[in-house]
Amino acid sequence: MSAELAEVAGQAAGRVRGTIVIAGLAVALVAVALAAAGLGAYPAGPAEIAASLGHRLGLDLGALPDPLTETVLWDVRLPRVLLGLLVGSSLGVAGALMQGIFHTPLAEPGVIGISSGAALGAALSIFVGFTALGAWSVSVAAFAGGLVAVLAVYGVSRAGGRTQVITLLLSGIALNAFTGAVIGLLTYFSDNEQLRSITFWQLGSLGSATWSAVAAVAPFAIAGLLLAPRLGRPLDLLSLGERSARHLGVDVQWLRLLCVVLVALLSSAAVAVAGIITFVGLIIPHLIRMACGPYHGTLLPASALGGALMLTGGDLIARTVAAPAEVPLGVLTALVGSPFFFWLLLRTRARQGGWA
Repeated sequence: MSAELAEVAGQAAGRVRGTIVIAGLAVALVAVALAAAGLGAYPAGPAEIAASLGHRLGLDLGALPDPLTETVLWDVRLPRVLLGLLVGSSLGVAGALMQGIFHTPLAEPGVIGISSGAALGAALSIFVGFTALGAWSVSVAAFAGGLVAVLAVYGVSRAGGRTQVITLLLSGIALNAFTGAVIGLLTYFSDNEQLRSITFWQLGSLGSATWSAVAAVAPFAIAGLLLAPRLGRPLDLLSLGERSARHLGVDVQWLRLLCVVLVALLSSAAVAVAGIITFVGLIIPHLIRMACGPYHGTLLPASALGGALMLTGGDLIARTVAAPAEVPLGVLTALVGSPFFFWLLLRTRARQGGWA
């Protein structure tokens, strides 16, 4: 009885910590989003931003910014902030789902080649001039590339009903090398306009954010973000082992397939508008798990907020640290994430492949 009471008390404490973490992330995200919207060559304070937003909604919340600042705010910064929120939350949740189905903290869309697969799909659509679906063409091509990549990695890394971590990582290395080579060939044979577009996917940036880009990615990202929390309880049961999960009524194969499709949806939507941005899905879920435990009911929404916070804050740094020049966001996240991945790899190896 004492053991059961201790377990219940531990779960309650985990839920309390999760609530605190989620609330803290939400407050921090609002603050960083306001800073990202207001800072730049034409600064706007929180009161001016609120007044401008209220004016668009028919409310009088104070004095508006000057016309030039308001134009910059609505045509440049707000689309960029919203795109950062969508892309960051998508990558954070995709990483949490991948770590849940692969049972390893080393899984992440960029590390195992899914982001590069989506980038290859986008690059192919640009190279061949695929426009049959209008503004959705590149997004759909990126989704197809990401789906093929995640299915390939999933199939190769599974053996005897288990995921082999070393095979997972080696598959990602091979897939990244292959997609990089194909993208290199496409770059070599592209004209100037295609070359600029394809290079954008390789570096990763929110610099081309527009309202049309937000509209193109939003349905994919929102659909994935709304569906992912519904898988929290089955993923918790899956963490007990496939046999135990089946005995508790989880259709393991269907769960894995649904997670694979959601990961492809979220990561491909992000790549389609922002290019290859790595390590967000690796760092954020791992830090959330360390802070409030492995329960996916908390992990998934907290990873969405944490991913949005990391990407919005990272983009703010990328465009201001070397102003007027802009550091590619994908390069910045790789500089931060690579040492973290190395540390996590050593830690996981020390624990013989278990959860960090």
